[in-house]
Amino acid sequence: MKRTTFKITGMRCASCAGRIEKQLGATAGIGLAVVNLAMNELAVEYDEQQITPTAIEAQITALGFGAQQLTAAGELRFGVQGLHCSSCVGTLEKKLLSHPAITLAVVNLAQETAFVTYDPAALSKEQIFALVTEAGYRPVASESAGDDAAQLTTDRNWFIFSLLASLPIMATMSLHHQPAIGWMNLLLATAVQFSAGLTFYIGSYHALKNRSANMDVLVALGTSAAYFYSLFAFFGMAGPHGAVFFETSAMLIAFIRLGKYLEAGARGKAGEALKKLLRLQADKARLVTAAGEQEVPAAQLRVGDIVSVRPGETIPVDGVVLEGASSVDESMVSGESLPVEKTAGSDVTGATINRSGLLKIAATRVGAATLLAQIVRLVQDAQTDKAPIQRFADRVSSVFVPVVILLALLTFAGWFFIMQAGFLFAFVLAISVVVIACPCAMGLATPTAIMVGSGIGLNRGILVKRGSVLENISRLQVLLLDKTGTLTQGKPSLTDVVTAVGITERELLICLAAAESRSNHPLAEAAVAGLLLKGITAGAVADYQERGGFGVSCRYEGRALLAGSHHLLEEAGISTAALTETAAALAAEGKSLIYVAADGQLLGLAGFADRLKESSVSAVAELKKLGIAVHMLTGDNRLAAAAIAKAAGVDGFEAEMLPERKQLVVQEYRSRGLYVGMVGDGINDAPALARADIGIAIGGGADVAKETGDIVLIRDDLMDVVRAIRLGRATLAKVKQNLFWALFYNVIGIPVAAGLLYYPLGITLKPEFAGLAMALSSVSVVTNSLLLKRFDKKL
Repeated sequence: MKRTTFKITGMRCASCAGRIEKQLGATAGIGLAVVNLAMNELAVEYDEQQITPTAIEAQITALGFGAQQLTAAGELRFGVQGLHCSSCVGTLEKKLLSHPAITLAVVNLAQETAFVTYDPAALSKEQIFALVTEAGYRPVASESAGDDAAQLTTDRNWFIFSLLASLPIMATMSLHHQPAIGWMNLLLATAVQFSAGLTFYIGSYHALKNRSANMDVLVALGTSAAYFYSLFAFFGMAGPHGAVFFETSAMLIAFIRLGKYLEAGARGKAGEALKKLLRLQADKARLVTAAGEQEVPAAQLRVGDIVSVRPGETIPVDGVVLEGASSVDESMVSGESLPVEKTAGSDVTGATINRSGLLKIAATRVGAATLLAQIVRLVQDAQTDKAPIQRFADRVSSVFVPVVILLALLTFAGWFFIMQAGFLFAFVLAISVVVIACPCAMGLATPTAIMVGSGIGLNRGILVKRGSVLENISRLQVLLLDKTGTLTQGKPSLTDVVTAVGITERELLICLAAAESRSNHPLAEAAVAGLLLKGITAGAVADYQERGGFGVSCRYEGRALLAGSHHLLEEAGISTAALTETAAALAAEGKSLIYVAADGQLLGLAGFADRLKESSVSAVAELKKLGIAVHMLTGDNRLAAAAIAKAAGVDGFEAEMLPERKQLVVQEYRSRGLYVGMVGDGINDAPALARADIGIAIGGGADVAKETGDIVLIRDDLMDVVRAIRLGRATLAKVKQNLFWALFYNVIGIPVAAGLLYYPLGITLKPEFAGLAMALSSVSVVTNSLLLKRFDKKL
């Protein structure tokens, strides 16, 4: 099977993507067809003996879409500084796509990154960066993109400065006619306008230069109108009754700077997740040569090389075991705690850990072809994806700003040219429209509610990493749960003790404790830990030997002990038939077994299982009450998965999964129009967490899962998922209330500010009252958000 990628044009929604996938999926010779709607790309695996890329293009064209095979395309990911809103995203994407050598440009506002596919023969990295600079933004290398701590400090300092400068103006706004106070307010407002507010002028310049209008334009226009009108009025140029309202421009800048500070504080650190994934790869490897073993950098290994891996070391490549036997910790791949026994002919994965014996491995995949590198790629692709709601927000933003400006111009033109009113009268009304329509309250509607909601969540051990998560989590329809470490405790524990006829339980447990006392196998460690709880400790043993995949043998108090699989005992001529029925029943429940024998006599067996967490059953039940379908995903075997799924009460499950499959399951649910959440704790869950609409990472899991997830449950309590959803729903309700009040002021205030009530009632909204209305709308939004704190007691 070969793999290729097509650029698709003409898609409008998930249904379009589904049509393409369905058509190609039913075509002979095509093994896989996956559409990335956000990136307008189609990935196809096909048999070149049955079908060609040209024929695939023809099928797509027949469906009414355009298709172009992407060959030899270069890819570039980099950070972008200076992005302020969704309009900035559209501006930069438009600028990048204006170059004929660029076929795709996706800008991620939350992560401040850009992804570009281009023709490397016609365009260089430096030229792409030059395009970004021309658009008014600053490109930076991915490794150094977004120094979040520095940005957070900068935004905080600007907010504090603008707030401290604005408060005296607000306090003395009624005394501006006094010369000393008037000059003080002028100086403070000027300082705020051209320092903390300078960024809006810069953003407006670049936006207008690139023939677009973003929120910077409206903010700069509104604050400038308020500031310069007040400046004219202060010097008597607006007539004897000219009003001074420096507080409007200053407080407006302070509120918007607050929004920037909150945004910077909530922004996720996606780059760190990828770096932590890459750190799992071994730096060094022992290359086996004719002259012996030679330590070399892992990056120098090639397919076919033979490497030696000692106990405790990280396997540096994907490969096949040539010699040796060992247990390998594959939790990085499967997420399961039990190691997998490896012998000659077994496949092994790079970045997994050799737990016991010496292995010689022939490399089959190295570098970018390894499973670890593929997981990194999956995370990158998932994080590059752009949700449809974000594109909708981009379109709304691009319309909102021009509409407000147009309304202000129409107000001025209507009064000055049609109604023949004086210039100052018309100009003041136009200023009032811009000021009252300034998006301060709308900008605060979401972040203030999310700020309060995030604080409540943090107090409850629910860490929200991105500002929009609490709003989006309320929309969840399907929740996918990883098994190990999420539903279960993440490690095996002793659950069953079965003795042979004539053997006491204490005798069996003492021999089991002795036999497993020196092993570092997870089942052995679970046995020792479980027996300690029963007050049983092991004495000294002699002649200790451990065989990977079989078990251990030793001598204890003169007795020859065996502990391990039934193969170990049968090899020694000890029959396990007496416990066959019991063992089969335990195995059917997905439990792992250790048989114990002494001096050639079967003593019994012990069963081990990864138990459910205490809160798992109640959490699943509560999720169902919230109307959310709950499904379990695991790399564990089907028997163990079925037992856990039944005990937890989930709606369904899928077992024996690899990381790629988990991500595809998430995408399958999303392609059906469902809002999907993923809960996991392992590195193998990272792609699925990134692909899901909401990724929820268990706090005790791998760091990369926590970095990729949108929410981190610090306490490892699945009930916190329920609390997070309830909190999200309460937060969304508060956001909707805030938006209502913000829009209410605009809907009522703009017509009044435009002078529609001047005839016959003689009512107009002066700029100072427009500024006051804007301030009141902001105060009402913030106050309403603070009322969310009362919900804390209901969680």
